[in-house]
Amino acid sequence: MKFLHEPLNVIIPAGASGIGRSIAEAFLEEGCRVFICDISGDFIEAFQQTHPAVTIEQTDVSDYNQVTAFFKRVSAEVDHIDVIVNCAGIAGPTAPLQDINPKDWERTIDISLNGMFYILKEGIHLLKKSKTPSIINIASSASFFGFPLRSPYTAAKWAVIGLTKTLAMELGGSGVRVNAICPGSVSGERIDRVLAADAKVHGKTVSEMKKLYTKQVSMKTFVEPEDVAHLALFLASEYGRFISGQAIGLDGHTEGLSTEL
Repeated sequence: MKFLHEPLNVIIPAGASGIGRSIAEAFLEEGCRVFICDISGDFIEAFQQTHPAVTIEQTDVSDYNQVTAFFKRVSAEVDHIDVIVNCAGIAGPTAPLQDINPKDWERTIDISLNGMFYILKEGIHLLKKSKTPSIINIASSASFFGFPLRSPYTAAKWAVIGLTKTLAMELGGSGVRVNAICPGSVSGERIDRVLAADAKVHGKTVSEMKKLYTKQVSMKTFVEPEDVAHLALFLASEYGRFISGQAIGLDGHTEGLSTEL
């Protein structure tokens, strides 16, 4: 199934690995021109081996100067952007709030929230030149619940929903649609690291923690990165032309988050 009627210019921060890479490859398969920034040189090198024609820059989205340099590169190649998919974010520490190092808190907010602000601040003027502009912010099922021992991550993801809904109101008159995708646990290396950290804190095995995570989901399963990519394509397409200001759960219906098996 083709989602897009014509190729789009797409910016994807953190697009060289994980969910971001799946989203980037999905847009590439639709014939889009994709611009990626990513903090990891290793991930960038691996991505370029299979997609050598993609414009990709090593960028720390928590550094505003690096973000502006990335957009200078983009602006030199195209005169507008059709879609921004904000994928950059980190899991942050796993600990009771009073035990969290302030630097770990700041780093989580800097990447997962401030970085999104920097990307949008520099990208909106390019979006407004598009005939079909769309912003897709990657939030989390943790945007809807409390998440014990993950307060920096949860605070950032709740903030993403407020940012999404506010921007939808600010930009709707310019035809820019703004939505958030809220995945649950997405299969891959990142959730494996989260499970390992949770298991250590709770004195459980990784297998036990995974059982807990799936127990809290009605469909008793994790989401795949491709599921997030397909929803991003739908939201960016004509099929989603009247969808804006929404926080869309993609999690098999998370019933609630708990630390108890």
